[in-house]
Amino acid sequence: MPFLSPENLLALLAEKFPSARLELVADTSPAAQHGILLDPAHAVTVATFLRDDPALRLDFCSNVTGLDWPDQEISVTEKIPQPDPAGGPDRIVEKKVKQLRPGFLEAVYHLYSVEKKSSAPVVLHLRTANRANATTVPSLTPVWRSCEFQEREIFDLFGIAFSGHPDLRRLLMWDSFADHPMRKDYVEPDDYEWEPTPHDTVLAKAQTHYPVTPPVPDKTSRGDAEHAEVKS
Repeated sequence: MPFLSPENLLALLAEKFPSARLELVADTSPAAQHGILLDPAHAVTVATFLRDDPALRLDFCSNVTGLDWPDQEISVTEKIPQPDPAGGPDRIVEKKVKQLRPGFLEAVYHLYSVEKKSSAPVVLHLRTANRANATTVPSLTPVWRSCEFQEREIFDLFGIAFSGHPDLRRLLMWDSFADHPMRKDYVEPDDYEWEPTPHDTVLAKAQTHYPVTPPVPDKTSRGDAEHAEVKS
């Protein structure tokens, strides 16, 4: 059976899980790998269906990617009714207005079927409620074990907490590290005293933390100069 398009897969999932909130996520890049946004409450159930359904058998998650979407001002078109001076029906005037889109974090899963020898990925999206204090989504590691280290990396670098993960701890940064370096608003520290061989821009930042010491006179050069004066 050929794999369903994202639109048809979305229709299938909507039929199987009528209470789930599902949404098509368009990919505007040349790859055009459109995905499906899952609501956290049904994510594990839907993922298990995608893995176990005999017609789909999405048995392999090749990679999980983290994304950071800060607050963004966007333009939207509003349709505003205006009364007709002649007494006719209201006219509809379109107006561009600015709106603030609240930020969120996102985990993106690329799924394949080894059994069905699929070549194009099925893409799933999980989004947090915000970027501050509601950054938890369910882990899909219990469904696809290959997600384990990649969800840990996203937890470490983006700050998404995966509930139900079997071993959620930092992967690249040390345990006491307080931030998430892949966030778009991350500010790197300028204290590079731990860097054994600072260079270029790292050296310039590190030097601001070095103690200021007065220059030491070059005794050899001064002695040569005095010797030259006496000889003359």
